[in-house]
Amino acid sequence: MLRSPPGSASGKELRDEFGIPARTLKRWRTWWQEGFPATAFWQSMRARFIPPLAIERLPQSLWERFDGDSMADRLLHALRFVAPLSTRMPIR
Repeated sequence: MLRSPPGSASGKELRDEFGIPARTLKRWRTWWQEGFPATAFWQSMRARFIPPLAIERLPQSLWERFDGDSMADRLLHALRFVAPLSTRMPIR
């Protein structure tokens, strides 16, 4: 759903279900397709995915690569994978 335009049917589902503004969906999609691929984290980790992930399909193309019995399991693995992006490294 995050790769769909905010005005699309699936974007509308997210807005309706979770109360997420279209502007926020657009910002998230931009981050996944432009910001995330530019991070040092992704630059060092992307070689682990063969064949390469489809950047235009992020974040879906990421969580599809993780094993799990359900979409929720695969999503949880993907979130654990990107967790280092949400922590700050100590300043030395």
